[in-house]
Amino acid sequence: MKKSVTIIILLLIVIVFGGSMYYLYSKNAEDPVVYETEEPSKQTIVKKAVATGSILPLEEVLIKPNISGVIEEIYIEGGDYVKSGDLLAKIKVVPNLSALNDAKNAIDEAKINLDDQKRNYERQLTLFNKGVISKTDLERAQVSYDQAKQSYGAANKRYDIVQTGTTSGLSNAANTMIRATVSGMVLEVPVEVGNQVIEANNFNEGTTIAAIADVDKMIFEGKVDESEVGKIKEDLPLEITVGAIENKVFDAVLDYIAPKGKEENGAIQFEIKGSLKKLDTTFIRAGLSANASIILARADSVLAVKEALVQFDDDTKKPFLEVETSEQKFERRDVELGVSDGIYVEVKSGVSVNDKVKVWNAIEPEPSN
Repeated sequence: MKKSVTIIILLLIVIVFGGSMYYLYSKNAEDPVVYETEEPSKQTIVKKAVATGSILPLEEVLIKPNISGVIEEIYIEGGDYVKSGDLLAKIKVVPNLSALNDAKNAIDEAKINLDDQKRNYERQLTLFNKGVISKTDLERAQVSYDQAKQSYGAANKRYDIVQTGTTSGLSNAANTMIRATVSGMVLEVPVEVGNQVIEANNFNEGTTIAAIADVDKMIFEGKVDESEVGKIKEDLPLEITVGAIENKVFDAVLDYIAPKGKEENGAIQFEIKGSLKKLDTTFIRAGLSANASIILARADSVLAVKEALVQFDDDTKKPFLEVETSEQKFERRDVELGVSDGIYVEVKSGVSVNDKVKVWNAIEPEPSN
């Protein structure tokens, strides 16, 4: 019995020893892992933040009437260039019955007063000619008579203005003639002949007759996420791309960042504005959607590696690269990094352009035929 147990134990030892030897032999027989390498290269690295928005005029002036009525004529259309003072449209006044009635009553009252002052003046003139009153009394009567004539004329003009919007002697300054207040391009004419318009006053902004702007002074107006707003500052350069204009980049300068954000779709957005530099022959239409790349940092023609090749020490968190010293032999080199665009990162020190940097995706050699 003891002999059988001894034999079994010896057999188990032999089997375990044989399996271990076979495992070690198989491991040694496997082909070694081969690592690819890449060399640093000269790159221009631009770190940027992206904002979406549109192209708008720096100043857009809305022309509104100073009198209510109906559009009788329109002399311009979108795309026309106008100068300050050019005639844009003409309004036909639809008189307010209450105001018209008050103006008519004012004429009647002024006529009654005029007739009374006229009789008084004629009476005083007769007495003066007879030597009954002094010249001072006559002059006083003359002044009252002249004032009554002026009031009567003013009442008639007021009636004409209420009824037609203008009167004799004031045709050039008539509110019915809508003129441009600035020079520029007509962006839109949102009214047509026959449309009713409302005057601009303290209680109503009025109907827009036309929108005019200087299209040579355009800005980018967009929004950036709260995660990006802390990285940007005023006077940073912008590169504007317009969706409707292919293969064209417009330079601009960031000159406004909103101090307060607004919530949109669950995220806080901050408004930004950037002035486009003087445009060339390319015409950008107002309202076109655009994207702005905010240049946070830029490094031209610097030594760089792919960011995926950089490793970080577990303890110190400092970056390093593994550089090949001989065939598939690598050593660690600490590096100083600079600007990164998410793909390439600038390497300020630690490697040279001829070094071969280890790629961490190990590949197996192709099987030989």
